Amino acid sequence: MASEAATARNFAREVLAQCEGVERVSFFIVLDNVCRDGTRSILEAFALNDDRLKVVWAPENRSVVDAYLRGYREAIAAECDWILEIDGGFSHRPQDIPSFLDKMSQGYDCVFATRFAGGGRIEDSSMKRKYISWGGTLLTKLLLQTRLSDMTSGFEIFRREVLAAALPHIHSRGPFFQTEIKAYCHRFRFTEVPIVYRAASHNVSNASLKDALSNLWRLFRQRNSQVAQPEMAAARRYPAAKH
Repeated sequence: MASEAATARNFAREVLAQCEGVERVSFFIVLDNVCRDGTRSILEAFALNDDRLKVVWAPENRSVVDAYLRGYREAIAAECDWILEIDGGFSHRPQDIPSFLDKMSQGYDCVFATRFAGGGRIEDSSMKRKYISWGGTLLTKLLLQTRLSDMTSGFEIFRREVLAAALPHIHSRGPFFQTEIKAYCHRFRFTEVPIVYRAASHNVSNASLKDALSNLWRLFRQRNSQVAQPEMAAARRYPAAKH
């Protein structure tokens, strides 16, 4: 979470409300030096009255991917059975969380958000960003033969063992991180749920595009040269995605 003082308290409250009925909840909010508007003190005060909220201060972070990774590692270390990633500031809607939990209760290993199927959509975003998201999905499906309808979104949930297996194989430190983890998780039992996404930023940097293209090319070359990961043989027993 970045500088979100205006919405941080309500966001935390709503996320936790959507998790009512879950036996054990730990909500890790990762903050770093990008957060300069008092968000940290607001959340730390909230956490004093609700021990489900864990404020993680990570000044060493250099990118949003570092924040994702820190949150994942905190959840893995806490032995959370299911690990949900959600962006702050209401770009992802907490009210969509029960859809993810419902799919996981059906036995899936991971569940991903889609903005391009089943009523999902993008709001408050530039046409450039929409075309990059849609075009990135199309190109990834073409080159890597992936089956998800949205390969560039965030908002996802994993079984702990699946996430722990995936992280060592993820190399991107830009937005392509989301695409790479989805591509890896095609070897597990996965599905999608539609979401409404409100873009937090209209900009996509040239550095992010360069990172995405170089990592996509790397994955394409790996696939074509049949460089298999150790889990591949066992993973083929999993059924195809259901939409």
